[in-house]
Amino acid sequence: MDSGYNESLRSQKEVIVTEDGSKTLYSKEFDQAYHSTKDGALQESLQKHVIPAFTLQKSKDHLTILDICFGLGYNTLATLYYVKLNRLDTKIHILSPEFDRELVASLSTFEYPEAFDMLQPMIRELSQNFYYEDEQFKIEVLIGDARESIPKIKEKIDIVYQDAFSPKQNPLLWTTEYFRDIRAICNDDAIITTYSTAIATRMGLYENGFEIFLYYGEDARRSTIASPQMIEGLEYVDMELKQERNKEAKSLKDEEFL
Repeated sequence: MDSGYNESLRSQKEVIVTEDGSKTLYSKEFDQAYHSTKDGALQESLQKHVIPAFTLQKSKDHLTILDICFGLGYNTLATLYYVKLNRLDTKIHILSPEFDRELVASLSTFEYPEAFDMLQPMIRELSQNFYYEDEQFKIEVLIGDARESIPKIKEKIDIVYQDAFSPKQNPLLWTTEYFRDIRAICNDDAIITTYSTAIATRMGLYENGFEIFLYYGEDARRSTIASPQMIEGLEYVDMELKQERNKEAKSLKDEEFL
């Protein structure tokens, strides 16, 4: 698959301080920051991904999480932080595709928020070996193209943090074919969290059997949750009605970008 990525620009990044005080990076390759500068890097990970996912999957004592993509590791690290902070006994297995090997290898020197101080040994291990495991946590960074890594995953997924660069900047991680691969490895009660509320994102998910919901995190802009099952207590998005009202609504397709 020709991804269209520009490897010559991959190393060109600059540090940005986000609104909650946590730092992220700006990618020249994708012309975009790794996190919302308005919501804040740490706040976005917690409010749009970790908290809603764990709230909805709180009955499970073992969770397998697909973190798309690892990047600076905020979603994975925020997960560990949340589990430790709330003294949960849940066993966690995280699989996270990431094609920027050099970025992951540099993370032991990145200036994370103080909330992650307790995680420094894990961060060092991940930056050196792209792998960490103890009695409660197992983390695997899958170096390479996510579109190639995902179909090879054998585990059934409970939670997907759909947190790639935006559909406009990285469309191949938002197409209906991409979401088909995601659905194939998801449990029937899986939860997908994503910051994207774009109609193309929702259509791609809906076409693959996901129901769509809006989520409102604390001090964060609204985001999307998707699941093969109906979820009580969330604002449901009627996609059939959306299609009736907007005949131009359509998902992204691989053929448009390859």
